[in-house]
Amino acid sequence: MHETAIDRTPGFVLGDGTARFTVRSATATAVVLVLEARPAPDADPASAGQPTRYPLERVADSDLWVAETPGVRPGDRYHLLVDGPAGPRHDFDPARPLLDPAARGIVPADGGDGPRAPRWTSVVVDEAFDWGGVGKPRVPLDRAVVYEANVRTLTSANPHLPEPLRGTYAGIAHESTIAHLRRLGVTTLELLPVHAFDTERWLREAGRENAWGYNTLGFSAPHAAYASPEAQAAGASAVLREFKGMVRLLHEAGIQVVLDVVYNHTAEEGPGGPTTSLRGIDGANRYRWSPEDTSYDTTGCGNTLDTSVEATADLIVDSLVYWARDVQVDGFRFDLMAALARDAGHAFDPAHPLLDRIRNHPDLQDTLVVAEPWDVGPDGWRTGSFGDRTSEWNDGFRNTVRQFWLTDIADERRTGSPATGIGALAGALTGSREVFGTARGPLASINFVTAHDGFTLLDLVSYDGKHNEANGEDNRDGSNDNRSFNHGIEGDTADRGVRAARGRSMRNLLGTLMLSAGVPMITAGDERSRTQHGNNNAYVVSEDLTPVDWSDHEDAEAMTETIGALARLRAAHPALRPTRFGVEGQETPGASRMTWYGPDGNPMTLEGWDQPVHRALQYFAESTSDGEPADRVLVVVHGSGRTRDLTLPVRDDVAGYRLAWSSEKHRDHARLRPAGQVFTAYGPGIHVFEIA
Repeated sequence: MHETAIDRTPGFVLGDGTARFTVRSATATAVVLVLEARPAPDADPASAGQPTRYPLERVADSDLWVAETPGVRPGDRYHLLVDGPAGPRHDFDPARPLLDPAARGIVPADGGDGPRAPRWTSVVVDEAFDWGGVGKPRVPLDRAVVYEANVRTLTSANPHLPEPLRGTYAGIAHESTIAHLRRLGVTTLELLPVHAFDTERWLREAGRENAWGYNTLGFSAPHAAYASPEAQAAGASAVLREFKGMVRLLHEAGIQVVLDVVYNHTAEEGPGGPTTSLRGIDGANRYRWSPEDTSYDTTGCGNTLDTSVEATADLIVDSLVYWARDVQVDGFRFDLMAALARDAGHAFDPAHPLLDRIRNHPDLQDTLVVAEPWDVGPDGWRTGSFGDRTSEWNDGFRNTVRQFWLTDIADERRTGSPATGIGALAGALTGSREVFGTARGPLASINFVTAHDGFTLLDLVSYDGKHNEANGEDNRDGSNDNRSFNHGIEGDTADRGVRAARGRSMRNLLGTLMLSAGVPMITAGDERSRTQHGNNNAYVVSEDLTPVDWSDHEDAEAMTETIGALARLRAAHPALRPTRFGVEGQETPGASRMTWYGPDGNPMTLEGWDQPVHRALQYFAESTSDGEPADRVLVVVHGSGRTRDLTLPVRDDVAGYRLAWSSEKHRDHARLRPAGQVFTAYGPGIHVFEIA
């Protein structure tokens, strides 16, 4: 068979002619595709015949294995049997069923409960779907508001949904869920992993379940357990249709869909882990190895994909293209992306060929690319290193904002003096130029205060330390660097003073997030004051894994309205969402001109930036023309528990200031304050004035 006659598309290609199947392995010596026994259409399931075996032929001088597979149809279950050499980098077993790495359907296997019985099997799917002419919403990145959510916990407690739809793709597509997202001002829904995944073996043996999904079985199949029971019963094609239906309805509402994707490791774990696919097909070339032939892991999950091997990189790119082109998702957040950018010697390479392919592939040009810019390997913290057309989770923003509003306020209470001044927060407010550089601009920064891993927003202001006992690891897991503050009482309390102080701190954190240059990301449930009872690593299903609260509780409603108001304010003021960094002495369209004032209304002094005693500033931002009307705002920050009088700046081009939003409750928003008037800050707060 000649390579020129082979369709290199991985997995099945059905089309109008004879079906074909392709898989890649440079080290296998034999590959057999087994089409599992099935009954004839409309026949008794007990009438299923024998499995059909298709020996694959290796294309000369390549790693391609191919076969024509006549008679294959959607709904057919199949697996691979692969043989090859022995050795420390190989795990071949010609009797072990393996998943197709390109399978677009993965469901539980019917192979029994024996130790060698497979847990999962691949399924041929029907790709047909009517998109109804609905295209991808085009959301300019400066207008994006990202909402990170887990499919299960987002809607599992939504009383507006029929019970079977709660915690499913269909539940997210429900009008009540979409209405909630729109109320918040969300433009972009980022889903925690929805690729087919498994629970780690040690968790299963302990009777636990993976709650997040960072343990991938297959890169091109939606996780079937997140579909409605009706779709699951109908099979993998129905699961895929439900997923596509979710995407279409979100797009109709103008909401983008971004997938959190885990291409850095798989569910095959470390040595002795379950061999379900890649390890048994070509483990020597899919995973990283040390010179001593031991697993080289930079993910902390037992294995790391070797993206320096072209075929491994192809597997990732093929998956991305499928989701972006065929399933119409709008972007990808890459888990531990530093692991994907390591070369053959395991060193991080900012010019890695895979990164270049992701940025420049013609089918990925309109996708949002977001990096989690680190891994756990040598030199693994790489925030600011991922270059053009990539935005990055900005952990420095998170740490700075938490420090300023929480641990510094705690220090002030305990010692009378906070640890830091205002300078670091000013850098975070204006887009973290020192991290991403002038050329990349502020939209390289995905700003966040909380994420799925770590405290929820309510827990961040309610606990000084983590409480992860429910995870079964004696509270050893999870970060100890939380920069949290319990405001005097650990955990839940009925104390009104403590609850009020916590509410103000939450508004300060959210206000800073939504008013800063860059792209804000909210964590699902923070708008409803969701708690995990102090668990900052709720990756397993336990009593700490609480769903989003859909009740009409007063605190939840107030926080939801706070985020919605901040989103509307951000949308109305381009000065708060610049697309570029300004350059001194130049007019830069899309940048915001910044003038900094001290608490006395005079230009900020050098002394005022970094001394802990000076924790107040006024930030006058003016947009420059880039297709939107000219805009000006004044942002006032006061980072102390003490009351302080601040003088609003006097400028020839300002008649007065009108308060548009404040983290303090019960402020007067109606009256116009003349320049030079005193504005009293009653404790820590952030305030936004529109300019007259």
